[in-house]
Amino acid sequence: MELKFFTDTGLEIPSVTAEQMIEVDRVATEETGPNLFQMMENAGRNLALQAISTLNGQWQQANIIVLAGSGGNGGGGICAARHLANRGANVKLCLSSVERLKEVPAWQRRIFQATNGQEIAIEDLLATDEPIDLILDALIGYSLRAAPRGNALDLIEWANRLDASILSLDIPSGVDSTTGDTPGAFIHAQGTMTLALPKTGLLPERTGELTLADIGIPAGAYAWKTLQLDYLPPFGDRYRIPLTARDH
Repeated sequence: MELKFFTDTGLEIPSVTAEQMIEVDRVATEETGPNLFQMMENAGRNLALQAISTLNGQWQQANIIVLAGSGGNGGGGICAARHLANRGANVKLCLSSVERLKEVPAWQRRIFQATNGQEIAIEDLLATDEPIDLILDALIGYSLRAAPRGNALDLIEWANRLDASILSLDIPSGVDSTTGDTPGAFIHAQGTMTLALPKTGLLPERTGELTLADIGIPAGAYAWKTLQLDYLPPFGDRYRIPLTARDH
C-alpha cells in the first residue's frame, strides 16, 4: 500500500524512506544547514508544544514521562523534557542507555540537568505506581534495524501497559519507518509528531493522530541533487501542521 500525505490545507507532502531521510539529514548537516544541534532543538521545542496541546490545558497539573534513546530521536525527547520543565511542568526523563548517549543528546541531557525536571532510572520507573497522564516516546525513531530489545523493549512494554496517552516523536518506536512493519514490540501511540517530512511507513493504524513539525530544513536541501524531492514549504505561519495519510 502506497500512502500519500496531505496537510489540512490540501497540500501534498512528499514522503521519504529511512534511507532518504538519512540523506536529508546528511545534506542538511554537511551541505546546507541547519546543523544537528539546531534541528534537535527545533524538534524538541515542537514536541514540548505538541505535548502541551495534547493535554488540553491540563499540562501544568499532568504527570509527564519522557522515554529517550541514545541517538538523535532521544535527543529531541530530552530537549522536549527541558522545555516542559522550564515551564513548570511535572516531567520525568528516563534514558534507555545513559552510557551510549551520543554527543548531541548528551549535551541536551546536560542542559536538562540544570532544570527542575527529574531524571528517573529505568528500574525506578518500572516500579512506580504514580499515575501518568502522558508519555513522550523518543526511544528509537527512524533508525530501527531489528526488533527492540533490552531496555528499549522493557520501556515499550511498560508504556503500552499503562492507561496513559502516548505521543511518539517522528515514528512510534518499534515501527519500521519505511514499511510500517513491526518486527517485534512497538509503541501503541495515540499521536505521532513526525519531523521534516512524513515517512513512508507512517501507517494510520500505527501513528494515531499525525502531525508534521518543521525543524528548519530549507527547501534547497530537499532539492539537492541526491534527493530532488518535489517540495513546497507547507507550514505558512505555523511550525506544526496536521497530516492525513490516504491510500494512493
